[in-house]
Amino acid sequence: MSDLAPDLITVGRVSMDLFARDIGAEFHDITAFETGVGGSPVNIAIGASRLGLTTLAFTAVGDDEIGRFVRRYLRNEGVITEYIPVKPETRTGMAVVGVQPPDRFPLLFYRENPADIHLSIDEAEALPLSQTRAISLSGTALSRGSTHDVSLYLAERARAAGLTTFIDLDLRPDQWPHPLSFGLRMRRILPLCDVIIGTEEEFFAALSGAPEPIISGGKVSGALERALRGLLRDFCKESGATLVLKQGDKGVKLYEGENRPAIAGFPVEITNTVGAGDGFASGLIYGWAQGWAWEQTARFANACGAIVVSRHGCARALPYLHEVEAFLETHH
Repeated sequence: MSDLAPDLITVGRVSMDLFARDIGAEFHDITAFETGVGGSPVNIAIGASRLGLTTLAFTAVGDDEIGRFVRRYLRNEGVITEYIPVKPETRTGMAVVGVQPPDRFPLLFYRENPADIHLSIDEAEALPLSQTRAISLSGTALSRGSTHDVSLYLAERARAAGLTTFIDLDLRPDQWPHPLSFGLRMRRILPLCDVIIGTEEEFFAALSGAPEPIISGGKVSGALERALRGLLRDFCKESGATLVLKQGDKGVKLYEGENRPAIAGFPVEITNTVGAGDGFASGLIYGWAQGWAWEQTARFANACGAIVVSRHGCARALPYLHEVEAFLETHH
């Protein structure tokens, strides 16, 4: 086992990613792909590691070549992999991504009985929670399998131990059996979380209990926007959590008690939006770990997300600390 004490433990899905090298090509015209590792939790582990934190990925892989690829990739990124079990009779997940900027990025998941939904509480009990500072959970981990219970168990353990629990709502509709299932399960775990990250659509689905999306035709209706603001304000007041509302190139809005600042984003030319949210979350956790104020932390996180969307790939696009610092020096 690693002798390093992790600053952060991430929990949830993992995959081998295939990113189209033919930027702008229709999916059926793609001639080559670039390999990488994906899944929001492990991307956050990689991103935070590149920024300078010690990270541990708690996920699972199948007894297959893809699983061996994933673990080697993570080790090469400095992520602690000793707590990644191999699950016989399962497969490591895969994702195939087309790249058609600025706004078309077709994404296909191959997650038939993926290993990462089968984490156990026994495996979670072995994690070095007493040595870490924070855990990062993912909404998709609640969709099926035993990882749902593991996430709740770790959230309770982290709360009892005084750790900070982050959660990215990470709504993937095709991973849920019913439109209402996401909100039903999220509302059980969110009161145990300290920092909640999501988009307008994700927060609405998590907090409202309504199946209809908040976004229609790329726009948020005025009535639903007002309803969302009320949900966020009330939940923030009741839970004491910090809510981080991602608004794309407009930046983010923070809900922390009565303080609700908006932090502007950075205008960049878009190459690929897949992974931008994971870069953002990595930067947010890094800023928190430095003890920065939330406004400074969110600005740093916005910079991480902006860098990712300007590059090709997902995990490969996540920035190192010196790159974010150089970006911020030129974007005042």
